[in-house]
Amino acid sequence: MEILLRYLHFVSIFALAGTLIAEFFLIEKSLNRKQIQVLGKIDGLYGISALTLLAVGLTLWLGGYGKPTEFYSQNPTFHLKLGLFIAIGLISIYPTVFFIKQGKGLPDQIVNIPKLVRWSVYTELILLIIIPILAGLMAKGIRIL
Repeated sequence: MEILLRYLHFVSIFALAGTLIAEFFLIEKSLNRKQIQVLGKIDGLYGISALTLLAVGLTLWLGGYGKPTEFYSQNPTFHLKLGLFIAIGLISIYPTVFFIKQGKGLPDQIVNIPKLVRWSVYTELILLIIIPILAGLMAKGIRIL
């Protein structure tokens, strides 16, 4: 069971990173509604991968698989990693809502993408880049706080 959970955790990480990188490269100052719909579908996959990652991660943490629960619970590096993951999730709400709302309408109609939507995606990616560093430190038992 632990191997399956770790595999799902690993695949979810790649799916989350891949979809966020796709959003990063596809988002522009203006897009037509068809392009926004594509971004919305990618964002949907991003959300599914994030929820899967969270569910599997919580199961690994609290389910007694692998390292003891206390290893994670008492490690401030883990809490920082989890906090960044939650921050990414909260930041992602605005672009998700924007893609859903603006994806409706005539496919060729051009929509200006607000800077905050673009910067939200950029910020999510920057925070996501930090998490594997924290995961490596955490796995070695290194506490940074």
